[in-house]
Amino acid sequence: MPDERRPDPAAEIPDDEHGGDTGASRVSTETAAGPTDDPDVATTRAPIPGPERARRLQAASRRVAVVSGELILIVVALLIIGRVIGELWVVLLPVVLALLFTTVLWPVARFLRNHSWPPALASLVVLLLFLGAFGGIVAVIAPQVVGQVEEVADGVTEGLEQVQDYLAGPPFNVDDDQIGNAVNSIVDSVQSNAQNIAGYAVTTATTIGGLLINLVLALVLTFFFLKDGPKWVPWLAAQTGPQAAPHVAALSLKTWRTLSEFIRQQAIVGFVDAFFIGVGLLVLGVPLVVPLAVLTFFGAFIPIIGAFVAGGFAVLIALVDSGLTTALIVLGLIIVVQQIEGNVLQPILQGRGLNLHAAVVILAVTAGASLAGIIGAFLAVPVAALIAVAYRYGRDVLDGNNPEVDDDGTRGQLTRDAAGTHLVREPADTTPGS
Repeated sequence: MPDERRPDPAAEIPDDEHGGDTGASRVSTETAAGPTDDPDVATTRAPIPGPERARRLQAASRRVAVVSGELILIVVALLIIGRVIGELWVVLLPVVLALLFTTVLWPVARFLRNHSWPPALASLVVLLLFLGAFGGIVAVIAPQVVGQVEEVADGVTEGLEQVQDYLAGPPFNVDDDQIGNAVNSIVDSVQSNAQNIAGYAVTTATTIGGLLINLVLALVLTFFFLKDGPKWVPWLAAQTGPQAAPHVAALSLKTWRTLSEFIRQQAIVGFVDAFFIGVGLLVLGVPLVVPLAVLTFFGAFIPIIGAFVAGGFAVLIALVDSGLTTALIVLGLIIVVQQIEGNVLQPILQGRGLNLHAAVVILAVTAGASLAGIIGAFLAVPVAALIAVAYRYGRDVLDGNNPEVDDDGTRGQLTRDAAGTHLVREPADTTPGS
């Protein structure tokens, strides 16, 4: 019976036409060489899957899943820490302020302690001197503000009259009735929201009262930090194991030095800005010279943003009191001083300072201000600097660079005697794996 099956096309091709290869080999060869003319054969430029593709894909997917899970856990932990800090902020704020005060007062307290003063007496004297200096600044500023506020108020009134005359002329041509209606509308809006304004006033008064309480607590804590501060690092290192103690001690000292350097650096910058801007305002005859100079000095502790705000107040006072020309001269003076600070003074201090990019500073101040107002803007940069110190320290540990070892080749070690636990400097073994 004849075979009715369809004949194999490859069998009908003579062997000498394709060198004895099978039809499958021919299709594979043509596909590798380029597109075939056979319409029944589909081709692609994608490579043939390797035997390890599935296994490697599974391993990569597992690694991505693990990393994603770790990131989620880290984010959740950060959110929990942020929530806890927010709940405990009433307690933490005096501690942070006390640390900042301590960085300012510690050099004087250390000098007295090195000259055989008892720690408690040295701390009390330094704290009283600090309060006396602060009270003296307020005593100098307050009479000038009270004595010149009437002059500034008259300048504001004249400025408003000039604006009214300017609006009455071309191209605005706003008559007195329209201006009066606008003023009446503002007065009616204020009266209709009197209850809300009163609520804001009560809230502001409560906030000021809370700040005063925090300030008193911060001063009390400053006394104890000055008296017992040198015991803190040994105590903290003693709470850890022998391997972690040198790292805890080194990181604590690095954060303290960074915080102290921030205060010192910004104080120098603030003094330079306040001195030159104050001299310029005095020469130009702008009122409230001393208050504006003090505002400029304290504004330096909020880098970039503080200088901008303080300079804006100076330009505004000059505009109100002396006119547009004087205001423009003050603006030019502030720009020149800021350029000298940014291009000459800051690079000199930055080498041993915070080592933070200007963009990081701006973002930190913005985030701090949005989260905690003026206090947040003030604390944003030192907090960012401390985070950067911790990050760099951890990076150096991972790279095996022994960041706990000082430049003199020693590192902190805990020892104990009859007097208690001490942190001493001993030669460091920096061999790999130590």
